[in-house]
Amino acid sequence: MIKSELVARIASVNPHLYQRDVENIVNAILDEIVDALARGDRVELRGFGAFSVKARPARVGRNPRTGEHVSVDGKVVPFFKTGKEMRVRLNKDDPAAAAEASA
Repeated sequence: MIKSELVARIASVNPHLYQRDVENIVNAILDEIVDALARGDRVELRGFGAFSVKARPARVGRNPRTGEHVSVDGKVVPFFKTGKEMRVRLNKDDPAAAAEASA
């Protein structure tokens, strides 16, 4: 699902809202998550998951085409960890996974 499909689905479930208003709301939420991550904050949406940033140190990599060693700069990357409720809903047909999630 892409963002425009998400906006269309939310707008169809909520006919009292204009699609442009739903799009503004979705954009505002996503922008706020990005801004919080840029500040180094953690964003937790209960039942859904948590967004955070992880620092990857500089390292020496390898060009797969030539085999040449290249230095890769350190960077900060986004990280998402699913919430328990999402894991349970995704694995509701798999009894072994559901038992593991509830443990």
